[in-house]
This record gives sequence, structure tokens and C-alpha cells, in this order.
Amino acid sequence: MPRIAILGGAGYTALELIKILLRHPEAEIVAVTDLHEGQPHVAMIHPSLTGRLDLCLEQLSPAEVAARADCVFGCLPHGVSASLVPQLLRGGTRVVDFSADYRLDDPEVFATWYNQKHADPERLGKVVYGLPELFRPQIPDAPLVANPGCYPTSAILPLAPLLKAGLIEPRGIIIDSKTGVSGAGRTPRLTTHYTECNESMSAYNVGRHRHTPEIDQILGTVAGTPVEVIFAPHLVPMDRGILTTTYSQPAADVSEEQVLQTLRDFYADEPFVRVVDHLPGTKDSWGTNFCDITARIVRGRVLTISCLDNLIKGASGAAVQNFNIMYGYPEATALL
Repeated sequence: MPRIAILGGAGYTALELIKILLRHPEAEIVAVTDLHEGQPHVAMIHPSLTGRLDLCLEQLSPAEVAARADCVFGCLPHGVSASLVPQLLRGGTRVVDFSADYRLDDPEVFATWYNQKHADPERLGKVVYGLPELFRPQIPDAPLVANPGCYPTSAILPLAPLLKAGLIEPRGIIIDSKTGVSGAGRTPRLTTHYTECNESMSAYNVGRHRHTPEIDQILGTVAGTPVEVIFAPHLVPMDRGILTTTYSQPAADVSEEQVLQTLRDFYADEPFVRVVDHLPGTKDSWGTNFCDITARIVRGRVLTISCLDNLIKGASGAAVQNFNIMYGYPEATALL
């Protein structure tokens, strides 16, 4: 049974990850780290774990983590993971990294979008992108998996099959996404204070959101040609969930049924993608590892609508999905 360490254990994604792993029959959580002083019990930080996990939040070096654990889930901020991952890999652990540190292939692109020099640039372009629906064959033997971003998952899953089939043009794709407040993380900030975001919806980082190059890169890999998207994210006053609508120019005459059938065929054997006929809502996938997708043709444009739980399929559920594939367990273990 793999021994599990979780780095950055105070955040929302770490809490969801712990709850999933506690019901996993083949996972043992042996360490949870964070920078809290005094090594508080995990239940003091996450009261819902009272009586469920008897561990304290520790401050451990990569060598100490590697001595205890076989697999590490890194729920750390961007820029921090890359300073620790090389040491963890040298210690013999496998890593599922939640940050964006290993999602991009080009260190210059990373530096441009994240305003910092990459700490482990030689590894970029050699790390498996952990979206099983597209890259499953590469995951089982991977020592390091880059867990996808929540927004990119909601956009890539509906668009990838259509680009691969040549049904839509790779340029000028508009992605309009709405997310709940948990997507901003647990650290307090003005824009996510209750009185600032309640009863209000706002766009942010339009044209400048860091997930843009990730979406471009992965869709370009699938399409076999450069893809360019316009990404407009919005914050909505709900706890969790993402609803993403994409707008694309068809490459040729295409019917709504043809688009839907392309999606159905592509995801026919996927346990966590549901192609539906109705217009899905965030409550449909709330608390699950499902991504629900549908499509429409409107005035000559191809629209896709998708929704997922940003903390599960957009983060911790996807990470456990990757873990299951890495260790040869049934992919849906602990996720259904």
C-alpha cells in the first residue's frame, strides 16, 4: 500500500484530497505538511476531519518527506513546487503536483506568465500532463505528473475532440468561464471577502490569466497545430464549481448532432466525462469527479458548455485519478 504525503495541507484542495484518500482502500496518509507554527493537529485546521485523521501539520524537509512516503501530492503555490520536486524525485518518491510549475513546456513562457524564473527548467517539456482522458498511456510510468488547472480542464475536455476531428478552427476560440470563490484558494484577500463578492459577479484577468498558455499548449498538442484562445474568467458568488462556455468557428458545415456525436464517441469509454443533451449546471457535478459537456450550434458558431467541481475534477479528484493510474488501481477507486 503506497504511503502518502500531502504538502500544503491547509488549503481547500488538500482537504478534498484527504477526504478522498481516507476512503481509498490502497492509500495510507502518513504525513501532512504546512508552514503553520506549532504543528497543529489537522482537525484544528480542517474541523471536518475530526476523528478521521490523527496527524499534525508538520514542517518537513524533502528528504524527510521522501523517507516516509512513496507518493507525494503537492498542494503548493506556483513557484514553490519546483524548488522541492527535484529533491523528492531524487529521494525515490513519485509526485502529483497541483501547481502550474510543470504544466508548461517552455521556461520562457512560464517566466512571462508567472513573473518568475523557473527553478527546474531542464525538466519542462518532459513531464506528463495529468489529464487521463487525453494522456492516459503516459501516466502509469511517470515519476512526476503535472495535475491540470481547473479552468483548463473545463475548456480542454470539450474542445479537444472537436479540434482533433477538424470540426472547428484552431484560432479565435473564445472561452468564457465562471468559477466559485474557492477557486481563489483559502488565503484571505480583498476580492474574495464576503461583502466584496456576495451578490456580485465580475470578470478578472481578462487576456492575462495564467491558464491561457496552458490551454493553448495542450489543445495545440491534441490538434497537431497551434491553437490560440481568448480566455475570459469570471468570479461568481458561489462556493465551488466552474461553468465554461466556448465559442468556435466551424471548419466546415457541421450539424449540432455531428458535434455531439463526436464528443460522445471520443468519451464513450471515459468514466468521468458525461456528454449530455441538456444544458448542464454546476450543481450537476458538485462534489463529484465528473465533467458534464454538451454542445449547440448558434448562428453558425459551435458552442460547448461544460461544468465541473473545481476542487474535485479540477484538482483533487483528478489527482487521485492520476494516482490510481500510476499505481495500477481501477481508475475510479474512491472517486465514485
